[in-house]
Amino acid sequence: MPLIQSKLVLKNGKEFNGFSPSYQRGIFFGEVVFNTGMTGYVETLTDPSYAGQILTFTYPLIGNYGVPGAKAWESKKIHVRGVIVSEACENWSHQEGQLSLLDWLRKQNIPIVTDIDTRALTKLLRDHGVMLGAIKNPGGARRASQTGGQARTINQLEFSDPNEENLAAIASIKKKKIYGNGKKKIIAVDCGMKENIIRSLAKFPVTIMRVPYNYDYTAEQFDGIFLSNGPGDPKMALETITILKKALKYKKPVFGICLGSQIMGLASGATTYKLPFGHRGQNQPCQNVRDGRCYITSQNHGYAVAEKSLLGDWYVNFRNLNDGTIEGIAHKKLPFFSVQFHPEASPGPTDTRILFEEFFKLL
Repeated sequence: MPLIQSKLVLKNGKEFNGFSPSYQRGIFFGEVVFNTGMTGYVETLTDPSYAGQILTFTYPLIGNYGVPGAKAWESKKIHVRGVIVSEACENWSHQEGQLSLLDWLRKQNIPIVTDIDTRALTKLLRDHGVMLGAIKNPGGARRASQTGGQARTINQLEFSDPNEENLAAIASIKKKKIYGNGKKKIIAVDCGMKENIIRSLAKFPVTIMRVPYNYDYTAEQFDGIFLSNGPGDPKMALETITILKKALKYKKPVFGICLGSQIMGLASGATTYKLPFGHRGQNQPCQNVRDGRCYITSQNHGYAVAEKSLLGDWYVNFRNLNDGTIEGIAHKKLPFFSVQFHPEASPGPTDTRILFEEFFKLL
């Protein structure tokens, strides 16, 4: 595929020169983050939790097994605003592959920059934290920033922070959906839910009502509530938090994953904060505080619950062994628990999928 010179521009003025496909024109804005996974780029790119972000893959070669059909995706489309790689493989090989990574990105209208020193970029982000950035290609009309947040001018480019709007509202489904016909009914709040979460819940004899982020389910008949993953600052999901506050009064089982864990924290009266560079990859070590067991987990989040803000009978049930941050909270007396990592994996290890069974037993 013919390439043209392009660059990644960061908010601190640092530039990384690379190449983009010749068809790619214009300027594309987002928050630049990195993911340490060696595989799973298809599941990662279709994870709605990446909405608003330009994703850097730290593994040097991406695309070597191509892209399978949509049944293997975690949503119906790619959610990142841009892709940064050291090398994008065009000569892919896999029995389930249907097209190359570059062809897939072109069909999805997602920009990419290759031949970037992703090691240097990742080290910069680790030192200074994730930051706003832009993929800048020659020619084409200048694109305005894609969110309604406060604009920042960098290298004569106007940026806005995607986390200053409710990204969960963008990633959520618009109408409720029903799965299964079991006796127990679960309300699954979609804030940008991965498809493997639905697959994991549907393995049990339950009926799942998947609802939008702002659907008031408190008048429904249900046996438990599931809160999904999703993108952005959890404090922006005000409607989701307000509805959950009402639902917690029913004292029925509640299970949250990733953004769902942060929303549970906020609904319980705790606060959240932004991590310097987040946890994104498939090798994050976590410890179950209750029994001391350790797990390797798949993660994708940039915010966490502040431990000192936990109130009453709420406690930390999982902890990150790299930086000590909260990886889950639970209630001592009521059937409420959550985790920051992804027990449904896809991609990553499935060591913690037993948590879905624990939730089912509580119903």
